[in-house]
Amino acid sequence: MSSIVEKPTDIDHVRSLVTPDVIYVSLNYENLDLKRIMPWAGTSRGPESIVKTFVDVGRYWEIQSFEPEALFGTSEYAAMFGRFTYRSTVLSKLVTTPFAVFAKVEQGRCTYLQFMEDTFATGASFRSGGSWTFQSNPDGEQVVI
Repeated sequence: MSSIVEKPTDIDHVRSLVTPDVIYVSLNYENLDLKRIMPWAGTSRGPESIVKTFVDVGRYWEIQSFEPEALFGTSEYAAMFGRFTYRSTVLSKLVTTPFAVFAKVEQGRCTYLQFMEDTFATGASFRSGGSWTFQSNPDGEQVVI
């Protein structure tokens, strides 16, 4: 897994580490509203989907830092946790968020890869105006951000 994120935009590199039908889950399984903001969000297949995601991430944000903090696993499963800081290319908003990556491996190649981050924070780096209204606390008031 750490090998994949070392050069995630190099298709030959990624192909050498994953199966041709690798399942890639980016941020969620399928959220159409989030996909409007981050087109790579959702479930896709194949090494090309991984590469396209990281190419697009590099277009939408300038990567300031990507810091793995823990990596562990077995011969079948691997997990990585860390933090990254990105600056949105359009609005120049800086965001730091934790991330988690989960991988399933068969015969030394990744068959399933799931990447999670704080999409509330990363999505807000694209926010250009307006307000959001939330009602989460059953005993509380609405929150406007």
